[in-house]
Amino acid sequence: MSTDNAAQGGPVLRLSGITKRFGALTANDDISFELVRGEVVALLGENGAGKTTLMNILFGHYTADEGSVEVFGKTLPPGHPGAALKAGVGMVHQHFTLAGHLTVLENILLGTEPLWKPMLGRRAAREKVAKLSRDFGLAVHPDAPVSTLSVGERQRVEILKALYRDARILILDEPTAVLTPQETDALFETMRKAVAKGLSVIFISHKLHEVMTISSRVLVLRHGKLVGSMTTAETDRHGLAHMMVGAEIEAPDPSGARPGAVLLSLDAVSTPADGSRTGLDSVTLDLKAGQITGLAGVSGNGQGALAALLSGLVTPSDGTMSLAGEPVGPWSPRKALKAGIGRIPEDRHTTGTIADFTLTENAVLENYNLPPVSRRGWMDWRAAEAQALEIIDTHDVRCPGPDTRIRLLSGGNMQKLILGRVLENGPKIILANQPVRGLDIGAVTYVQERLIAARDAGAAVLLISEDLDEIIALSDVIRVISEGRLSPEFARGSKTPAELGQWMAGQGYDNAA
Repeated sequence: MSTDNAAQGGPVLRLSGITKRFGALTANDDISFELVRGEVVALLGENGAGKTTLMNILFGHYTADEGSVEVFGKTLPPGHPGAALKAGVGMVHQHFTLAGHLTVLENILLGTEPLWKPMLGRRAAREKVAKLSRDFGLAVHPDAPVSTLSVGERQRVEILKALYRDARILILDEPTAVLTPQETDALFETMRKAVAKGLSVIFISHKLHEVMTISSRVLVLRHGKLVGSMTTAETDRHGLAHMMVGAEIEAPDPSGARPGAVLLSLDAVSTPADGSRTGLDSVTLDLKAGQITGLAGVSGNGQGALAALLSGLVTPSDGTMSLAGEPVGPWSPRKALKAGIGRIPEDRHTTGTIADFTLTENAVLENYNLPPVSRRGWMDWRAAEAQALEIIDTHDVRCPGPDTRIRLLSGGNMQKLILGRVLENGPKIILANQPVRGLDIGAVTYVQERLIAARDAGAAVLLISEDLDEIIALSDVIRVISEGRLSPEFARGSKTPAELGQWMAGQGYDNAA
């Protein structure tokens, strides 16, 4: 790969006049920008602003209707996914693409070199990985199975994969979404080392304080257009938020909680592990009316088991689960819905919606057998459409109409429909599992405001999130989960992010017991 252009002070990456249309929708509208050697550029924008489309064009997954992409002074052929990789562009996606049954070294080599290389070649690959690990502070054992690694370690493997392929431009898509504060600090230290060695980084994030911390320049997209380009020193979080949405954004105020009766309680509840998914380990928890209980933790530490329990998908193997003081008997999703538990699932694409169903069909997924949608065992589609239209109107779901396939909506609008589906049924208990993951600041604010309003109307809210900032900002009380165990209850403001991060890393549980 030639880097003469960068060595002479020219841009390492240049996008010129990129325009992409999908029918009547213009996803990217004449976007141009440059990236130079050794800088971190943050790419911001609302859901649907065009960030993903732009990155897909860069990587050849989409072909631009107009414009060109140059890497190190050479124009990339459109529509060739391997061309960007070969030119030195790497990307670490928000959702990792690692094979859990393979080792770290095998994952790094996968798709790059044959896994059955002769021993001499394998030794050279191991030495190169070891050098990259030392140079960039990416400590991870090359022979460790990926399934045994923490989330932060898996992210290091993804970065090593890109560096092993000699990437000189690295795109990080929501890289801190599932990290503890300590792991985020370690990632930023790695980025600083990499930039000092000449790596150029595009940092895609919705966390504005992180953008202010790590980036040198900021680009803002809105409705497919590049509406802002400035050095980070020239702006602040408030200015960036305003530029992203084109209006003032005020953080929701969760103060004024008035906790009431315990609506759901767990007493020393355990659940069995499900494959690689951690079960609950003697968990005791009270969810009170009029209170948001935040559950912080690194992904895979039992949040899924707790969500499955409240949803009726699993039953306790030990301990007691009670609703309004009465122990529950045989437990199922139908009984959970009947008990007034509303579910905002972790994955809106896989478990929250059915992609090829319309908004109307998705709006009634959890009450299709109840009046007024169901009458004497028959679906009343007129009533179902009326319910969908009410959700669309009340929750500002931006879509062509109720007959639209939900897969065509942005993540924020999809989440608004799910939120509306839950709230319109007046739930007593709300399971909000990663409710704002991947959403822009406008959609985040809306979802959080609705959860606070539901709390103030008397609902008990369990907020499960891997975003510690969200937990701290929204929760009335905080619990931390690690390896299926729960920390003591912490009142709002009683613990710093670093202290909560220690609990997330598994420290303190033995002393608490």
